[in-house]
Amino acid sequence: MLLLLLLLLLLLLLLLGGAFYFLHVVKSPRCESSAKLHGKTVIITGANTGIGKTTAMDLARRGARVILACRDSQRAERAVKEIVQETKNKQVIFMQLNLASLKSVRSFADNFLRSESRLDLLINNAGLLNSGKTEDGFGMIFGVNHLGHFLLTLLLLDRLKASGPSRVVNVSSKAFEAGEVDLSFLRTHRDLALGSSDFQLLLTYSHSKLCNNLFTYELAKRLQGSDVTCYSVHPGYVKTEIGRNFSSRWKFLFSFTEIFTRDALSGCQTTLHCALEQDIEHLSGHYFSDCAPMLNIASKARDDAVAKKLWELSETFCGLS
Repeated sequence: MLLLLLLLLLLLLLLLGGAFYFLHVVKSPRCESSAKLHGKTVIITGANTGIGKTTAMDLARRGARVILACRDSQRAERAVKEIVQETKNKQVIFMQLNLASLKSVRSFADNFLRSESRLDLLINNAGLLNSGKTEDGFGMIFGVNHLGHFLLTLLLLDRLKASGPSRVVNVSSKAFEAGEVDLSFLRTHRDLALGSSDFQLLLTYSHSKLCNNLFTYELAKRLQGSDVTCYSVHPGYVKTEIGRNFSSRWKFLFSFTEIFTRDALSGCQTTLHCALEQDIEHLSGHYFSDCAPMLNIASKARDDAVAKKLWELSETFCGLS
């Protein structure tokens, strides 16, 4: 009986190992671009850890000047040192950016525009799942995941146009499928939802990811005729630090799903694809997953009226209109 149990356990381990291998090695696509980026400048938000850091590492290897736009200076400086040591590219620098402060976003943009002559890639990667309010009184998830990146992109748009062909990549998530954008609620509460339980935070996160897709869709329409294109991406279910503030109960529940998660290297591949792949300009405004455009995306992510109104409301929130 004991031998049978041991054999069943061994079989289970083999099946789990096979599933891991299939998900991480066979099924996870890779960016196939061999593009070199010498003379190109890249900004990556939230680049001191996870997908952002791995993306920065890849682009630095290709010769780009990579700017890590991060809030935590100590972690960012450590990431810079590691990337420089690994890639031998000394054109990797840290610039302070706190997306939970519109003042900080403006300060970052001013500093960048004064010190850098071009911008070829803007990768809006940072995201969080925290409760609370931003410095400006917006819901933290909405303020960081959408509004801060919205303002950053608009402030840098002229430099992107002047450096064209250039691209904007917004890291979204398949979680958008559970999201909704209630514009009336947002206008009143300056947030996408109320409540701070782990479940409610996950739901608010889903709403913010829908905002990412709607922003990308509307931005693409406004960029028509320019040399700038934009894309939103689903990185896959990646094991990162984004849920580090969750309760121990939720962390325990999520631990059972880790066999199905991707590592950061696999998670950054669709971002790299949209940043580097040739001949995808006609797909500007689209949502990508596994290095391919999702052409049958839910209609709420390409709702012309909601996308336009979200843009206009975001402009008002940022003091741009």
